[in-house]
Amino acid sequence: MNLRDLEYVVAVAEEGHFGRASERCHVSQPALSGQIKKLEDRLGVQLFERTNRRVAVTPIGAEVVEKAKRALMIAEEIEDAAAAYSDPLAGPLRFGTIPTIGPFLLPAILRPMKEALPKMQLTLREDVTQELERKLTVGEIDVAVTATDPKESGIEEIPLYDEPFRVALPDGHPLDSGQDLDVTTLNNAELLLLKDGHCLSDQVARLCGLARKANVKGLDTQASSLETIVGLVAAGAGITFLPASMVGDANRVRPGITIRRAINKAASRRVRMIFRETFPKRALLAAMSAVILENLPEGVTPA
Repeated sequence: MNLRDLEYVVAVAEEGHFGRASERCHVSQPALSGQIKKLEDRLGVQLFERTNRRVAVTPIGAEVVEKAKRALMIAEEIEDAAAAYSDPLAGPLRFGTIPTIGPFLLPAILRPMKEALPKMQLTLREDVTQELERKLTVGEIDVAVTATDPKESGIEEIPLYDEPFRVALPDGHPLDSGQDLDVTTLNNAELLLLKDGHCLSDQVARLCGLARKANVKGLDTQASSLETIVGLVAAGAGITFLPASMVGDANRVRPGITIRRAINKAASRRVRMIFRETFPKRALLAAMSAVILENLPEGVTPA
């Protein structure tokens, strides 16, 4: 058994197709199929059920696939450790962010990051927190910027900054007195949130004393982007909370919307960089966090 065999197994499981898996692994389909058959014969188990229309992973195959992923991740970390020893600030890095952070943080840090770390080869990913943590633990990404305490085991963090929430209301809304707002007095029936899976919505729901799944009019818009929510607020459909980095120090986001600060201390989030505890390039992480702290978006404060 070798690492190449494990790559073939993982590719077939993820692609669900021998042809696509062979293309992904840059090998002919007969060679890939033959190697997997040899592995099955050696192990004495069937990893995949093959039909003319699909390839399904068997129960024991699913267990083997998960172990193969871990083995490949460890092999990659060995290579990373060797690379970090020769040049700790060089090489590829897969960097993830959540959708309510990436669009506002990345424009502020990408150019200075490139200038400070010219040998780093950055690849960007965007996903919800749960998926980013999963991808971290299985080695699909190396580091991510999120806004909640990690739930997966084996993850460490570097605090970056604290970000307050701003209240966005349609111009002329009755609740707008021209002063900062107490968010506990807001009408929950008007509250517009992103769909389930976005940690910002969960944080706001807790702040306002809502059950995320509650049957509250206007609570669940099924919107997947803040831009959509902002458009609904501008159209007078309700009110929402926005991260301060989205509105900046000028407290403006688009015509038709008034932005107010919240008086509540809990109306904020801690943004942090998370990574696997086994990730070897600690010097690179320290350099990246330093660049971020020197180039924070407007409206936030260092942690």
